[in-house]
Amino acid sequence: MRLWLPLLLSAAPLVPAAAEAPLEIAEEAEVRLVIDGDTLVLDDGTEVRLVGTMAPKLPLGRPGYPTWPLAPEAKAQLEGLVLGRTVGLGFGGNEWDRHGRLLAQLWRDDGLWVQGAMVAAGLARVYGFADNRALLAELLTLERQARAKRLGMWSLPDYAVLSAAALEREAEAYVDSFQLAEGRIAEAAVVRGRAYLNFGDDWQRDLTAVLESETVDLFLAEGLDPADYVGRLVRLRGWVELYNGPMIEITHPEQIEVLE
Repeated sequence: MRLWLPLLLSAAPLVPAAAEAPLEIAEEAEVRLVIDGDTLVLDDGTEVRLVGTMAPKLPLGRPGYPTWPLAPEAKAQLEGLVLGRTVGLGFGGNEWDRHGRLLAQLWRDDGLWVQGAMVAAGLARVYGFADNRALLAELLTLERQARAKRLGMWSLPDYAVLSAAALEREAEAYVDSFQLAEGRIAEAAVVRGRAYLNFGDDWQRDLTAVLESETVDLFLAEGLDPADYVGRLVRLRGWVELYNGPMIEITHPEQIEVLE
């Protein structure tokens, strides 16, 4: 199969240039169907998850599941970008998820980076996996730019970045939701290999970021000591759980952005 690299594009609205060090494209295929803003089907029937992003969700047959704000718009945006077009697939980590979907970064045959375009339009947030982190830094930059311009999701209160205090006050309302939260880390503790980054001195109420032992090892291997976050203003991203106070599990460094 022919191997090719994405073209570098000049700046244009919603068409970000390919990354400085783009992934090698291992295969190319035509997009037959778009399921939602981050999932599509290739002409051979393979379902592909746009790794590195999370678009607003559609019910997709799940009883009682709500349509997230801008979910239809995100699907329409992705359809406009790729439906019936040839895309190249690049792999930067684990290639399959537990649902049997292919995890790929996509580039159109004209060089447009699909994930980058969705994030730049404010119609997807950055959503990484510990075993598939390629291009997350580039996506985070595009997300910050879209948020600064209040594009798409960033124009709605539903997707606003929360303060740690707001998340603590209304913790039960945010359980099982994916959120971005900002605050200053007050203290760090390591208990039986697990690291806890606390946003206050009351661990039964305040927001906590939790790093399992293997995540601590990953951070340390990359020169990031969890204790060094103490006193820093940070932005977390992840799924909110309730264990005493609100908790977000951290599995890879890109989930913690230092804001100062």
